[in-house]
Formats: sequence, C-alpha cells, structure tokens
Amino acid sequence: EVQLQASGGGLVQAGGSLRLSCTASGFRRNDYSIGWFRQAPGLEREGVSCVSGIGDTYYADSVAGRFTISRDNAKNTVTLQMNNLKPEDTAVYYCAARDQNNVCEVFGIATGSFGSWGQGTQVTVSS
Repeated sequence: EVQLQASGGGLVQAGGSLRLSCTASGFRRNDYSIGWFRQAPGLEREGVSCVSGIGDTYYADSVAGRFTISRDNAKNTVTLQMNNLKPEDTAVYYCAARDQNNVCEVFGIATGSFGSWGQGTQVTVSS
C-alpha cells in the first residue's frame, strides 16, 4: 500500500520561507512521479509543482522562480522549498504520487493524474 506523509507547514510572514517534505512508502521502485498541490478556502485544488521519476521538474507560473522541488531517492522524500512567500500562497498543501515516471510531462500538474494522496499540511502567510 502506497502511503505519503507530508510535513513542514506553518505560519510565516510574507517574504519568508518554508520547506515542505513528502515521504513516500510502498512503492516497488523509486521512479514514481510526485506532485505538490494546494487548496485555499473556497477554491479548487491546484497544481503547484511536480517532479518526474528521473528528476525533471515542473512549476505552476504562480510559483516559478520562488519554489524549488527536489527529490532524494535514498530517503524516498520529495522536498518543496518555498521562498519569498506571499499571502496568496496560503493554503493546505498536499503531495500526491503515481507509479509512473513521466506523469508531469505527459499530464502536467493535474490532480486527476495522481492516485495516491497524503494528508494536507497548512501553510499560512501573513501580510
């Protein structure tokens, strides 16, 4: 059974940084794709960033240049480093996975393309 554990959320002032981590277990291989998504109150869940099984990275326009996604296959962990945070980044952040190495490239950062989801972690950015 695939399980994902997200951590690292918190409260930060605008301009600050946070680092989210997603630790995966239950995969037979480590070339799965991982995506980060977020959902603000009253809004639909949206894609933030994605890393393919071979390490290619993808970002939503709203976070490109501020967020960095990376993976450590030895630790089965994907990290989302978030810098220069803005109040509009406030949301519950989720990581998701799919046992396919090119999900990001083929489907983009789409919620419907990922089948395994972790619990959310709250990120709040104050102005």
